[in-house]
Amino acid sequence: DVNYYKWTQWIFLKLYEKGLAYQAEQSVNWCEELGTVLANEEVIDGKSEVGDFPVIKKPMRQWILKITAYADRLLEDLEGLDWPESIKEMQRNWIGKSTGAELDFKVKGFDSAVRVFTTRPDTLFGATFLVLSPEHPLVTQITTSAQSGAVKKYQEEALYKSDRDRTATTEKTGVFTGAFAINPTNGQEIPIWIADYVLISYGHGAIMAVPGHDERDHEFARKFSLPIVRVLDGGEEADITKAAHTGDGLLVNSGFVNGLKKDAAIQKMAEWLEEKKIGKKTITYKLRDWLFSRQRYWGEPIPIALDKDGNEVSVKESELPLVLPDLEDFKPSKDGQSPLAKSGAWLDYKRETNTMPQWAGSCWYYLRFIDPQNNHEAWAKDKENYWMPVDLYVGGVEHAVLHLLYARFWHKVLFDCELVSGNEPFKKLVNQGMILGENGEKMSKSRGNVVNPDDVIVQWGADAFRLYEMFMGPLEAVKPWKSDGIVGTHRFVARVWRLLIDQKGAAIHTGDKVSEGFDKLLHKAIKKVTEDTEQMRFNTAISTMMELTNAAYKEPTLSRKAAETMILLVSPYAPHMAEELWSLYGHKATLAYEPWPKFDPAKTIDDTVTISIQVNGKLRGTLEVSKNAEKSAVIAEAKALETVQKQLGGKEPTKEIYVPGKIVNFVVPG
Repeated sequence: DVNYYKWTQWIFLKLYEKGLAYQAEQSVNWCEELGTVLANEEVIDGKSEVGDFPVIKKPMRQWILKITAYADRLLEDLEGLDWPESIKEMQRNWIGKSTGAELDFKVKGFDSAVRVFTTRPDTLFGATFLVLSPEHPLVTQITTSAQSGAVKKYQEEALYKSDRDRTATTEKTGVFTGAFAINPTNGQEIPIWIADYVLISYGHGAIMAVPGHDERDHEFARKFSLPIVRVLDGGEEADITKAAHTGDGLLVNSGFVNGLKKDAAIQKMAEWLEEKKIGKKTITYKLRDWLFSRQRYWGEPIPIALDKDGNEVSVKESELPLVLPDLEDFKPSKDGQSPLAKSGAWLDYKRETNTMPQWAGSCWYYLRFIDPQNNHEAWAKDKENYWMPVDLYVGGVEHAVLHLLYARFWHKVLFDCELVSGNEPFKKLVNQGMILGENGEKMSKSRGNVVNPDDVIVQWGADAFRLYEMFMGPLEAVKPWKSDGIVGTHRFVARVWRLLIDQKGAAIHTGDKVSEGFDKLLHKAIKKVTEDTEQMRFNTAISTMMELTNAAYKEPTLSRKAAETMILLVSPYAPHMAEELWSLYGHKATLAYEPWPKFDPAKTIDDTVTISIQVNGKLRGTLEVSKNAEKSAVIAEAKALETVQKQLGGKEPTKEIYVPGKIVNFVVPG
């Protein structure tokens, strides 16, 4: 929709003006067969999720959004959101704020150094080797001729693995470069390895390995027979070569930080690094800047061109939208060029040929919803002030760290541009659970367990289908589909219809009489369905309506008001049937504009309570009594029960226990 993506381009220009959109060469997941860059989540075991085609790492020029500039705010502002704690924690982990130190290890024989970040600089004396990412720029420079063949082969193999696959694998692999670094604390030469579990995109693409106190490093060291040194006291295993001690302890074998606790040792080591000018305390983030461009036709054109000197020039706002050109061939080129690179007219203006990703349009749609027909601006300020923030967002957990994080980032930028009134878009978040196949597994064509909604609707009707989805269990729960389960909701729909409409298709209940007992049940149902619907406890709301329907069948007649109230209650859950019922009860207009039923609080309070009657602690019957009944009256009625008389055997109880509104217990001698 050109009228929509015009404003997506406008927002991109706001990002560009603030220096938050830039170009850089990045190592990306390139799928030649699909002709495009893929996100890490779209690569499985080195192949594309779609088509199962080979994917390699390839350096390419990309547009990037500087989401890292907002890392702290994205992290801190989570605290004020009414979101599931699990989703907040996923975003915290994705942002991955770490406090520690960065330091340089000189490479023996070279005028170069390997920079690393560590959260535990206090354990520096225990660093016995370094591990670099296979893509680290120093690898080619420092690798010895004897190791170059093995290193090159390993680098090529790493090209076919996604970042997710590289970090998820349990078996550690690696190759020695032949080079050594110098541990600055003790002057020892330590070997430099490469391994694919170290990512160039995180930190500096290199780690210092302290195998005595890190399980991953310990596993790597044992596999390749590398030194393991204890620098922290304690642990279950006395022999540090057998198991890593990952807990805290006093520093040992660590020179000037010996005997110190963790925090004091970190502070002293950081001061020492700064004094020697080889390191400093710092904060780093796992979050990377957002790779924003795609090499495909179907995406919003990026509103940037080049002038005659090759400088970037943004398209004027008055010239938006920048519309996709007509092309006969939409396929990307094998070398990674976008299909737009084939458009002569497009290139005459030296326009950007990459397009935006699918996330661009979904980052701000909620703002357009509040003013969708506005042709003069993305949204009117007064409407934004009225409607925002979004009160409730219902979505799957799969959006936790992509769409939701990106939308929060864009919204904060818009807030800084004074274009929105708040710095968070979504006040409350609820995750709906996934519906699994009948075999309890995620639905997929390959598993043959996909349920086609169209087929279900043809067989059972849309209302029964809708009701069953909500009746399966709590909204947030993961639930397996059961084909025989929908029979119950279909039966409920039919029972409601037969209760209210006769065989000739006419309304049954048109009078004004209703029993006092049913009237109270109806008001209780209104209260329960209202509260459950507002709290999205749809399954219990449906259960209440089923109980009310069962009770209605026992009544000789219902008033028109009671019948119409039942129709209104069921309308959000079975809207097609409800509209038909409403019409058959003589209403010309849709019920969608009818006010929601109100309950009388006085009619939702029970006048009577059920008392459990016990003899010597064993249940012998129940008794329905007035809430305000006197103790003596309750005791007398309880004694009069036939089952109690039998247990008493003509004897008087030695003790009579009465808990108002709950139990009567008679104690009699054995």
